[in-house]
Amino acid sequence: MNNKISYLLKTVRCMHRCNSLLAPSSSTTVRAHTLGTGRYKDPVENANFRKKFLNIFRCLHEPFLRSLSQKTDVFSTGAKIQMEKSTEAWVSEQASQSSLKLQKLEDDSGNVEAKQGADHTEQFFHSLQKCTCPCDVLDLASESAISTKHFTNCLTTVWRLLKNLSEDQQRYEKRLIFEHPAFVQLCRRLLRDSRRMTRGDLVFSLHAVVNVGIPQNTLLVQTLLRVCQEKLNQLDNRCVSVLASTLAGLDKDKNVSALQAGLRLLVEQRIPDIRDIFILQNLMRCLGKDAPVFLKKKLEMAVLKEIDHLTFPNAHRVFLALVAMNYCSVPILNACSEKILENIHDAPFRQLILILEACHNLQYRNVKLFSAVANYVTSTVCLWDKRQIILFLSAFEMLGFQPSELMDIFAEKVTEDPEFLNLKYLLIILRVYSRLNYISRGQKHLFFETLHSCLNKYLPHISNTELLKAVYSLCILGYLPHLALDQLLQKDNLDELLQSGDPYKEQKERMLQCVKACVELDSPSFTKPAFGLAEDFSSLVSLNLRKAHKALLELLGDENMFRQNVQLPHKYHIDFEIRMDSERKKVLPVTATDDHTDTSVERLAFLFVPLSAFCLGTTHPQGKLAVKKRHLNKLGYHVIVVMNKKFQEMTNEDAVEFLKGKIYSRNAFPFSEVNAQNHN
Repeated sequence: MNNKISYLLKTVRCMHRCNSLLAPSSSTTVRAHTLGTGRYKDPVENANFRKKFLNIFRCLHEPFLRSLSQKTDVFSTGAKIQMEKSTEAWVSEQASQSSLKLQKLEDDSGNVEAKQGADHTEQFFHSLQKCTCPCDVLDLASESAISTKHFTNCLTTVWRLLKNLSEDQQRYEKRLIFEHPAFVQLCRRLLRDSRRMTRGDLVFSLHAVVNVGIPQNTLLVQTLLRVCQEKLNQLDNRCVSVLASTLAGLDKDKNVSALQAGLRLLVEQRIPDIRDIFILQNLMRCLGKDAPVFLKKKLEMAVLKEIDHLTFPNAHRVFLALVAMNYCSVPILNACSEKILENIHDAPFRQLILILEACHNLQYRNVKLFSAVANYVTSTVCLWDKRQIILFLSAFEMLGFQPSELMDIFAEKVTEDPEFLNLKYLLIILRVYSRLNYISRGQKHLFFETLHSCLNKYLPHISNTELLKAVYSLCILGYLPHLALDQLLQKDNLDELLQSGDPYKEQKERMLQCVKACVELDSPSFTKPAFGLAEDFSSLVSLNLRKAHKALLELLGDENMFRQNVQLPHKYHIDFEIRMDSERKKVLPVTATDDHTDTSVERLAFLFVPLSAFCLGTTHPQGKLAVKKRHLNKLGYHVIVVMNKKFQEMTNEDAVEFLKGKIYSRNAFPFSEVNAQNHN
């Protein structure tokens, strides 16, 4: 009995020691949490500890467990072995159950943590969507962002909010962004995690960083460019498109050039698999004008394959992409024009202006498209600001297209309220109306006086170059602004305009020559000379006039019946001159009439001009041709203007018949008489 009590006491002491071993100390627990190692781990989970524990438990409890068996002899060997096995099995079962419970607790804890993380991310992105300005986003990033995904989305949201602001608001917000303390931390996090970003986060972060205004030579931008090089082959088509759009706005440097070269090779391989026009036009913009011709043609064919899926928003982007690539694809431009025509009433002001400028840069002429835009602006003129109309007129002027109805309406607005005209807008209006050779119907004098009055207001502080442009434009229109002329023709001002080293000196000399010709020939005191004042002529025939020379020889029979390359005063030039009797029935030899002062002699001046000398789609002469015709009339010539391109397309027989009809028919001034702008 004493032995049994002794065994019982030993067992109690052993269990007490085991409990002290199994229980975690407070100091250990605190240290674990301080180091961030997470929850306390039960020592039972440790295999070595379990083995030692089982051995101790078996040794200490074996006598006691044997004594509890009433049916087995304590000295029996078989009973001893059976009891040992049952004891070990029980302890192992209890330890296993404890381990399973601990594992289950661990899994439950992990699930809770994952659920909490998902809830936090969902709440974060929900808050991000509510941000209304870039600084709100940065505040949120400093408070709640915990992952790279959070930071990259914050940055792209900053750019998304920023790009919808006006230029003045963007400047103000950018200053606040760069002064915000969270922005520096955000950039540092992007720099640290750049190589661990997903491909989408990488390219969108680079796109946002560049557009927000972080300088290209910073470590952040250059690191992102470098990582993009490393992951270039991993980018999908969408990421390639975003990267291409970003590179299009960067200056050339080592990393940009290397990335563009790699992108060019990648695009060349992937073009057959790209079915998205939006992606294609982004690639066109990135590759730019330096792309090889074969690659431009590949991109053109890829776009044409998907042209049926072209949408209106993509149409104007394709225009701009072709401009960036400096590649005029007429089939693509025609398809884009049709899509724009279908949605012309949905087009905002900026898109229309960019489309017109793109047509000018690509030298693409589509009268149907230009007419539709002009008609749309005219029909909604009350919705447009005067400054917007000026920009439309300037874009049409660059294209050589005359929107006559819109120009009429705008001339009325100018005469009714000229106060909005600053010097810049005044010069634009003068340039537009003079180049397109258009005078508003029924209000010619009032319109001229209004413009002249505005110009006089700026004379005290206008530059000589601007003064020359204004006077030149008014002279083209046949109006002489006397005060401005007096100021322009002062010796000091002329010396400044024609100083050596000016790259525009020759252009200014031609403009001054025209102004002086207008002062002399458009003056009311000028009288028509009794005979032509030919200064010189040449027998040399230029290549583009050989067909006309041959036709005149066949028609008139002798070179003495006409002159070619005739030079007149004020540096005017005539391609061919023919002299006839007053009834226009007989051609006279030019040698017989050199000193003839009889006013009955008719002088015909043939001008073979390119299509660009006329307003687009019409036979209405532009300003330079109109003033030349006007002055040749003052010098005693009847002017016959011939479109050289159409003349060259005629057969020899048709060319002879054409010239015959123009020479012997009094009503045969096909393009010169169309000119309604003989203002004097």
